Parts: sequence; structure tokens; C-alpha cells
Amino acid sequence: MKLDGISLRQLRCLRAVAGSGSLTGAAGLLGLTAPAIHSQLRGLEDLAGCPLVLRGEHGAFRPTREGEALLLAEAQIATALSRAGREIGALQQGHVGNVVLGVVSTGKYFAPGLVARLLRLLPDIEVTLRIGNRDAVLAALAGDDLDLAIMGRPPREPAVIADPVGPHPHIIIAAPDHPLADADPVMPGDLLAQTFLSREEGSGTRILMTRFLDRIGEGATWRAVEMGTNETIKQAVIAGLGVALISQHTVTEELRSGRLIALRGIGLPIQRSWYLLRRADREMSAATARIRDETLAMRGSFLPQL
Repeated sequence: MKLDGISLRQLRCLRAVAGSGSLTGAAGLLGLTAPAIHSQLRGLEDLAGCPLVLRGEHGAFRPTREGEALLLAEAQIATALSRAGREIGALQQGHVGNVVLGVVSTGKYFAPGLVARLLRLLPDIEVTLRIGNRDAVLAALAGDDLDLAIMGRPPREPAVIADPVGPHPHIIIAAPDHPLADADPVMPGDLLAQTFLSREEGSGTRILMTRFLDRIGEGATWRAVEMGTNETIKQAVIAGLGVALISQHTVTEELRSGRLIALRGIGLPIQRSWYLLRRADREMSAATARIRDETLAMRGSFLPQL
């Protein structure tokens, strides 16, 4: 038996002949001519190497045991194709699918909660969360490893479509007993005299800190100590090792509990926005479009609030 030569049309012809009992009846069911049905059936029997239907007592065709085996296979194929058709329709309509969401490190304080809300709203869409610094997220977006990304300032490259999702204030934090804790406002010269604890190269927060200090210092030098994570920076500030310009969304709990305070200064807090990004030169899948729409509809309600 040459299984690789069997076609769906041949199996459907066998089904129609077995169901109607005649070539003419099968032709009417499939919209073909009786000779065409005969040709398909003969070709199938040649591939099977045996008769698949025989005439019964009243001249009606009935399947042989070999024919019944092929009819069982045809039914299973029809069921599998029907299921595949439903799955394809669901994929095209965005009811199911996989979406990879990249979020910059600062967003790890709200991103898991966002993903949890999305999964409750769209339980059949799998959302994979990837966290990294700005450079890493942009590299993944450029490399087609992400469907969507959340970060602050949108990049020039790759070309993206950026939708604002909510406010992203940045503040300068200090220990509650810091000498500048009660100053209102803290003067630029006093700020520049502090040791700033900063993120690594490639971090969006570090870029913002550098621009802010260069602007208020008008070329004056300032001292920074690099620390790898926001958690390390927070603990170092609490210990009195320096101050830090940081996203307010990373220190909400510490501000509430009084373990950290936000310095009051001219130009503070620095008001920025969070953006939901996608590649401008790529078509979104239906699942990605649904995740984007639901995220935008939240209007930033997933962001930490003081």
C-alpha cells in the first residue's frame, strides 16, 4: 500500500460512495460526475492494492474490511482538520497565542502584576515576560525576540510605534536622616556635592541621571558610584552611602514605610512617561494586538501608586 500517494479527495470519494451506495449518489454529494468518482475510487484501490468497496445484494456498494479501515482513518483526519481549523480561527482572531513582552529592569516592580491581569482577562493567550536593561530590551526588540516592550523614552532605532501607558516620575531618594532631608528646595550645588549611586551603562535611569546632573551643574563635576541593581541602590541609600535618582515606581513601598524620602528640589520630580512599544515595520499577530489593546485600556492603573 502506497500511503504517501493517497489524497483527501480520494478518501472523500470513498466516504461518499460508502454512504450513498452508488457512484451517482456520491457524485451528487460531492458535486462531481460519476466517471470522476469512479476514477478517484479506482486510483485509491490501486494505491491500497485491494478492493475497497463491493456491490451488495441490491447492487449498492458497501465497504470491504480494508475500505472500513480507510474510512476510519478518513474520519480521524476529518476530525483533526476540523480541530485545526478552529485553532487557526482562534489564532487569527487573537483568542489564543503566545506574546513575548519585554520590560526594562525598572518595570519589574509592576510587570508581573500587569501580566497577571492580562492572563485573567485573556486566559488562552500565553504572555512570556522578559526583563532586562534598556539596551538589552532594545536589542531583543531589534532582533525580533519581542512582540511588545515597555520602557521610558522610545528609541530612534529600531523604528517603533510608541503608545503612552502612564506617568513615570523620577525622584532623588535619600535616607530619612540625610542632611538634605528637610531642605525645601535642595539647591543644585548641594545636590552636586552628593555621591550619586547609579545603575550600569545602558540603563535608561543612568542616562536620565547624567542629563539631569549635567543640566543643573552647567558643566560642574559630580561623583557617581555604579551599582548593578535598583535593590542594591535602595539598600545603599538606606545605609547612608549616598543618594540616587531613581524611578518612583521602584521605591513606592520604601517611601510609604519611611525607610526612604524623596528630596525636594527644583525640577523634581522629573516627569516622564511609560510607553508600550512595537516594531513599526512588523505586523502584529492578533494575539499581540489584543494584549496591546488590553494594556492600553488599563490607562496605567497597574502602575504603583503612593
